[in-house]
Amino acid sequence: MSLADELLADLEEAADEGEEGLYPDEEEGDSDGEGIQGRTQAGLEDIPEEMEVDYSKAESVASIAKLRNSKQFSDIMDKISEYVGKQRKNSDVSGPVEADPEYRLIVAANNLTVEIDNELNIIHKFTRDKYSKRFPELESLVPDALDYIRTVKELGNNLDKCKNNETLQQILTNATIMVVSVTASTTQGCLLSEDELKQLEEACDMALELNQSKHRIYEYVESRMSFIAPNLSIIVGASTAAKIMGIAGGLTNLSKMPACNLMLLGAQRRTLSGFSSTSLLPHTGFIYHCDVVQSLPPDLRRKAARLVAAKCTLASRVDSFHESSDGKVGYDLKEEIERKFDKWQEPPPVKQVKPLPAPLDGQRKKRGGRRYRKMKERLGLTEIRKHANRMTFAEIEDDAYQEDLGFSLGQLGKSGSGRVRQAQVNEATKARISKSLQRTLQKQSMTYGGKSTVRDRSSGTSSSVAFTPLQGLEIVNPQAAEKKVAEANQKYFSNMAEFLKVKKDAKM
Repeated sequence: MSLADELLADLEEAADEGEEGLYPDEEEGDSDGEGIQGRTQAGLEDIPEEMEVDYSKAESVASIAKLRNSKQFSDIMDKISEYVGKQRKNSDVSGPVEADPEYRLIVAANNLTVEIDNELNIIHKFTRDKYSKRFPELESLVPDALDYIRTVKELGNNLDKCKNNETLQQILTNATIMVVSVTASTTQGCLLSEDELKQLEEACDMALELNQSKHRIYEYVESRMSFIAPNLSIIVGASTAAKIMGIAGGLTNLSKMPACNLMLLGAQRRTLSGFSSTSLLPHTGFIYHCDVVQSLPPDLRRKAARLVAAKCTLASRVDSFHESSDGKVGYDLKEEIERKFDKWQEPPPVKQVKPLPAPLDGQRKKRGGRRYRKMKERLGLTEIRKHANRMTFAEIEDDAYQEDLGFSLGQLGKSGSGRVRQAQVNEATKARISKSLQRTLQKQSMTYGGKSTVRDRSSGTSSSVAFTPLQGLEIVNPQAAEKKVAEANQKYFSNMAEFLKVKKDAKM
């Protein structure tokens, strides 16, 4: 066998298993009444339009809707009337709860609600097909089945009743009433005969009576939910628990249902032709509209519905095995749900303002060598600048410029500065000059002989001719006296002068 043949064989086996397990509780439902028997809440709405049955030629609604006159319907409603006034507790049950007659009645009543919904859909289609002769546009204007039936019963042949009708205002909104009245004034429908009106009135009365019976069943099952499913009733309330259990076809079928399907129980499919679908909430059933979910903000409701559906599945499984009859599991699950709701709604934590971390600036590598040393000497502060910047405490400084600019010489030139002579610095290179180089530069700068205007850059009035009273004109050296003074200064007051060691004479 090839790989393709093996794959086809596996698919055929899976299809056979799927057909067998499509309704696993169908045989059991025949015995105890819990089987849903393939019915859904949508009923005949899932049938395509081209396959729908045309009820316009039906003689009466009783020929197609036979549930109200059936024996099963009357027996269940009579038994419900008997048990309504009785109060029961869990202690009254002896043996398994499935064997209790009231539990069987509750399961049968839940199955009956599903059949009532299907019957209402049939009556709605019968009414629609009959009344389309008079007002064909009403079907698209009022999509809800019960609202459509009530509107047909109120209007009848007289479409002018739309205006200022208090009964119609309790059924439809003001905007819908306005649209219906405007459309009714321009409709192309024709008047109905007396027999057709009588058939429509009978169908509307039957639909309203079935709807009232369904609500009566819901009230009875709701009053017995603490006896049947105490844990499930604690989480979503007795009313919602009765509704979802009725649609699922009993507690056993509800316990076998996954949470994703449980959340969709009670969802309504609406075809709004020409109307806005903004207000519609798709995939939202009874659990979404229960009080536990509706207490949250709108943006959290879908998430909350998923959580509640998951917990309802667990609670229904506990109730189906008749564990925790006091509702302890239900209280624990509800407390867990509330904790998660509080966690979702708590504000986010306040962000702490953290200081910037210390910069990771390590000690940079400094370049050494002769170039760096000369640069440091050129840019460094000299001793003269240091003394000028240094100020004496609690002394009034004299302004160096005598103009109140606040510029003083600091400790420069004051006694006690600690320095007698300042180091010589070459102005060109800003480098210190050694003493030997200073002597060489001084010797080069000394002038010998006559003083010229070019070399000395004088004004040119100096001359070697002098006038004396005795000899008249006399040639003299005008720089002889200056030379003697310079030699004396160089010997005793020069910056290069040092202390000389004078040898004492032996005679002294």
